[in-house]
Parts: sequence; C-alpha cells; structure tokens
Amino acid sequence: MPKTPFQITTIDCGRDDAERLIDELREKLSPRGDIVSEAGRQRTIELFGEPLSPAQVVERICDDVRNSGREALLKYTAQLDRRELTPDSMRVTDDELAEAHRTADPEFLETIGRIRENIAEFQQAVLTRDVRVVRRDGESLVELRQRYLPLARVGICVPGGAAAYPSTLLMTAIPAQTAGVSEIAVVVPPTDFGGYNTDILATCRELGITEVYRVGGAQAVAALAYGVDGIPRVDKIVGPGNLFVALAKQYVFGDVDIDSIAGPSEVVLLADETARADFIASDLISQAEHSPGSGVLITWHAPLIEAVGRELAHQLAQLSRGDLARESLQQYGALVLCADAEQAARLSDLFAPEHLHISTEDPETMLDCVQNAGAIFLGHETPVAVGDYVAGPSHVLPTGGTARFANGLCSNDFLKRSSIIAYNQTALQAGSDDLLRMAQKEGLTAHARSVEIRLADR
Repeated sequence: MPKTPFQITTIDCGRDDAERLIDELREKLSPRGDIVSEAGRQRTIELFGEPLSPAQVVERICDDVRNSGREALLKYTAQLDRRELTPDSMRVTDDELAEAHRTADPEFLETIGRIRENIAEFQQAVLTRDVRVVRRDGESLVELRQRYLPLARVGICVPGGAAAYPSTLLMTAIPAQTAGVSEIAVVVPPTDFGGYNTDILATCRELGITEVYRVGGAQAVAALAYGVDGIPRVDKIVGPGNLFVALAKQYVFGDVDIDSIAGPSEVVLLADETARADFIASDLISQAEHSPGSGVLITWHAPLIEAVGRELAHQLAQLSRGDLARESLQQYGALVLCADAEQAARLSDLFAPEHLHISTEDPETMLDCVQNAGAIFLGHETPVAVGDYVAGPSHVLPTGGTARFANGLCSNDFLKRSSIIAYNQTALQAGSDDLLRMAQKEGLTAHARSVEIRLADR
C-alpha cells in the first residue's frame, strides 16, 4: 500500500479485513443516542439535574412538550438556544418575511428561482399517478383503483446552528409543494443562521411559505408532532438536523411520519485510472466539511491512493473549513485499495452510502454493478455538489447504511395512497367460492357470513 502525506485510514484489501474495517467505520457513522462527551454530560447535569444520555434528553424534552405544550417549547428554547421568545415573537410575521425578501440579494433570489424550476421539473416527472384496473367478464364488473392524495400538513426542520441552509428549504418544500401539500410549517432555530437570517426568510417568501417558527432542536420536532398552542400538529416531519433532532424524530415516529433518522453526511467514490486525484480529493472534502462527515475512496488503481493523499493535504490547507474537514476525514474517512472493480462495487454496497460518485471511464457499466446508494453521480464532471444544490433530486438522502433499504426524499413521500375496490353483485358471486374457502381455512366465519348474506336468495 502506498504511503500518503495525509493521515487517513488506508485499507489494502489484499492484506486487511476490508469488510470488518468498513463495518467499523459504518458503526461510527450511525446515529447513536447513548454516547455523550464530558462537556455534554456536564451540560445535562446543569439543565436537568442529572447526567442524561442524548436519547434520555430527547425523551424528557418531547414528553414535556407533549404534556405542557407551548410553555415547555418556549422554556427549552430559552434554556438550550438562550433566546427568550414570546408566543408572538416565536412566529415570523408576514412583514418580516416581506422585508427579508425586499432586502435579499437580487442575484440570490434569481438563483433560488432557477433552482426551484429544476427541482419542480424533476419532482413532477417522478410523481406517482392514480392507477385503475377494470376486470369485466360479461355482467361481472370489478373496478380497482390506487388513489394518491397529498398529505394535508407537513413540517420542515431547517438547521441553523453553524450556517444558513436555504438549500434545505428548497430540497424539502418544493417536493412537498409539487405533491400538492397545502400547509407547510417551517421550524428553524432562533439564531442568526436560522430564524433571523435574511436568506432563509427570503427563500421562504420566494417559495410562498408563510408559516415559519423560530424554534429548533428536539423541542421543535415535538411541537410539530404533537401540536402546541399556535402550532397545529403535522402529518409528517422532514429535514435534517443534529443528533438531538434525529433522535427526536425517531422518538415521535408513530405519532407522525418522518423522512429518516439522519446521521453524518457521507460519500463513497469508486475510481479507476482515468480519475483525477484533485477532483477526488475535492469531493471527499466537500462532504467531510459538514463536520462530522465521511469521505471514502475505493479504487483498484494503486497510484491513486498516494496521489489523493497528497491532494487532500494540499487542498485542506487552503480551505476556510479545512481544519473541520481534516478532523472528519481522519475520524471517518478512508482510502481503500481493491483488487478489481467487482470487489470495489461489493464494498460500496456494504457501505451503502448516502452519496456514491462513480468516477470511471465507463460509469454506466459500473452503475449496473451497484445497488445501495441514496444518490449516484456519474462521471468525472459530476461532483456531488450539483446534487446538493441545483440538479433536481432532493439532497435529503438515507445515511448510516440505511441506503440498503431506504430512499431519498421525493414528491411521492408527501402522498398518501388508498386502494379503492368496487364489485357488482355478479362479480361477488363469481369470486365467492375462493373467498369462502379462504375464510373457512382461517376460521373467520363472520368474514364468510358477510358474503353469504349478500348472495342469499339471489
């Protein structure tokens, strides 16, 4: 294995137990509710009088909001976000939204408009339509339908701790709007990057969103799930957040639907000898700068390992968030040397990444070899950032290995479906023998009787 000038985990599949090492990395990236730092332990003692784990903190907050409503919501906002809000200042006013839109950079608003068109175009294209099946045999008529209707009310969590993320609004609200959701409530922390941020509020106004609340964290998730005075409960909660937001969404699931339980951002790059080391390094860093974030290169071209290591050291030294990205890559990154493309595809599927970038001479062929990924980016000229910001599919994607069974957010996730069944009397008669036989086998005599009573004397 070639040495790299950057200190990052390197795995040689000819020498190391690659599957075990990737499993260990995957475990580190999974959202956990029982791990807490010493600083976090002291903070919970200060706030709650005892050293609670993150999962216990979330349970305490959610139960308090459920039982005490808006009073608990504002209490935790004051304690955790250090903002004293009133019922009136909690909600962003129409005048504040209008003022933010008026003072926003016109070029930024034009960018928002173009991205909105891209997202809406794709989300409309994938939107599921009603299905109708008719079985007709003489006088017998069976009509079956699958009906899709939009959810009535959706809540969107927008982060606002370390930076402002208008892209999160775009990638969650526009799929919901495309599906036809009529009520969208946005919760965003009461910070300069959140509920007091001009770009965030201007984006809400540009999208026609008028219901925006300056609350964040687990308390905001609980308010959306259970409803409090001034914030009616929603049918589904979507959007990313920190560990406490993720655990809160997990806790309220069942009372409300959620999109996913998100962990740190991650990317796997599959690369051959045609890939450029500087391109690869930039993609690894782009996800690591989320801090925490993971970047993993899997290649069967040995010289690429050392070349990417050099580029990582060079590029990290030039970036404003380089120190954060460096720490993430050292904790959660890896450079993996495989025997061939087949082994690389197998390891990628084992990792089941949020983002998979196939940087090879023939990416379509490699695409056929992989299954587990939230979003897949093909070719040397398609950095993950195009999916994060402008392409059209939502950047809200499964993390923590859940891409093995879960999907990225899209317009269809804001639809509820109902099957619709209609038989006439002749059709019921024609299907009765099979129905009665199955009811008899299962001992459900009332099921059988509900059919027999309709066929008696006919």
